[in-house]
Amino acid sequence: MEGLKNLHGRKVRELLVYPDYTDRIMSGKLTGGNYSEGLASISAVLKQAGHEVKLMHLLFLHTEQEYKEKLRELGEFDIIGFSMRTTAYTDCVQYIKWTKEERPDVFITCGSYHPTLAPEEVIEIPGVDALTIGDGEYAELELADMMSAGEDYTNIESKWFRLPDGSVKRNPVRPLFADLDRLPIPDFELFDYDNLDSVKVGTAIVMMSRGCRYNCTYCGNSQFRNVYPNKKIYSRFRSPQNGILYLKTLLAKHPQIKVINFRDAIFNMIPEWFDEFIELYKREIHLPFTGNIRFDILTEDTVRRMKEAGCYTIDMGLESGDQEMRFKYLKRFMTDEMMINCSQWFHKYGIAQLTYNIIGLPYEDIHKALKTIKLNARMRADRVIPNIFYPYPGTELYETAKKAGFMPDVISPDVRVPLIQEQFPEHEVLFIEAYFQHFMKKYRRAFRMPKWIGKPYENWLDRRVTKRHAWSYKFLVKVHDIYAHIRSKVKDFVIDHLPKVYMKLRMIKHHKRPEG
Repeated sequence: MEGLKNLHGRKVRELLVYPDYTDRIMSGKLTGGNYSEGLASISAVLKQAGHEVKLMHLLFLHTEQEYKEKLRELGEFDIIGFSMRTTAYTDCVQYIKWTKEERPDVFITCGSYHPTLAPEEVIEIPGVDALTIGDGEYAELELADMMSAGEDYTNIESKWFRLPDGSVKRNPVRPLFADLDRLPIPDFELFDYDNLDSVKVGTAIVMMSRGCRYNCTYCGNSQFRNVYPNKKIYSRFRSPQNGILYLKTLLAKHPQIKVINFRDAIFNMIPEWFDEFIELYKREIHLPFTGNIRFDILTEDTVRRMKEAGCYTIDMGLESGDQEMRFKYLKRFMTDEMMINCSQWFHKYGIAQLTYNIIGLPYEDIHKALKTIKLNARMRADRVIPNIFYPYPGTELYETAKKAGFMPDVISPDVRVPLIQEQFPEHEVLFIEAYFQHFMKKYRRAFRMPKWIGKPYENWLDRRVTKRHAWSYKFLVKVHDIYAHIRSKVKDFVIDHLPKVYMKLRMIKHHKRPEG
């Protein structure tokens, strides 16, 4: 086809661009950042076929000059692929513009979360030649192989193309492959691996699976599943044996790794897989590890076996402490009693608990958010992470917020609270996020006290959280922002210059004696 890129038999040179920051501060961070399993897997597949792959790891919001200088330093490329999450969409639009100015003949493709959930929006970005919906390894390999051979690549499944005449070719999404063992071991060396934030403190971020079988309304997984023609096999794991091979390969290359962090959506999602894997892990790896679990498929025996295999801390999605919010809006059918009872097993076997919580949900108010703090206190959570709700396009909760009129026409990339809700204004949402752990610890103390003094103390705490004037909330948020900034700088310094001290402090912090 006229106008398509033809490399006349030469292998492709591809650059993967990874905007890896959550705040939009323009600071010159030179090392660190996070590992991306998806990019490492795409790189492994392309390199296995003989193509060349490099990474532009953007650790902070770049200016035009910084970005273009970095692009020139990396060399010439045939394809530049942007990993585009929703919260980095606006920045990617700007980076794509600068890329085309600097490299007008390069072929630009986009993948990851936002192109999968909002392809019509992404394909209209000026300069975008193609996008990938869903898993990208073999769609990207076909593109590279066909471009190298000078063949028409515009019929590749899972890809949309902007054709030379300006029209869009929307190809169907290819079926999922069930066997993750067919994938090569990820290309860890795509990254400056030893200088990643986690690796500096001896921790490897790994994934044994893809997808999730649950339908939480705020999570993109429920929509990612629906893009595939064979969505019933959306949640898949490497075989236990291949998972161990993955870990052994990583540890052979980076023997300084002392902790494994499993970032699978739900580590215990398939109990029969988990039972076999955890026994192999205990025998052949047995490093301290953490992972994300789900309450309603948990058993005490699973917790015991995790402890025996080396689990020292566990992550759990609590999300909301208001049971009606959990059932009606999040579709997480777990009672308070179930979560409290499950948490007792972790106390019994000496595994620290970290909970993930969402603040600023549609129809939430400060009183419902306070229930989340209190449920954490009743569970005696060791650490908490409160996240402000972000409405991801295509998710059920996005549509709920939009229908209710809580969403602005355009969400600014600099906004901290995306939803506009009269009953839960921004300053209250930010206050709950900032002082979540502070009050959780105080409520834990209240619940340990004899009822005759604990209940009045709890009521006094309730007023401190919910009965402030607006100026008071705003002032305290500013104070916390200053504290959080200083704390972040100190943490970065310790990780960069005293990593062994940081590792020691972390293990002391997470050390928990069994209560059973």
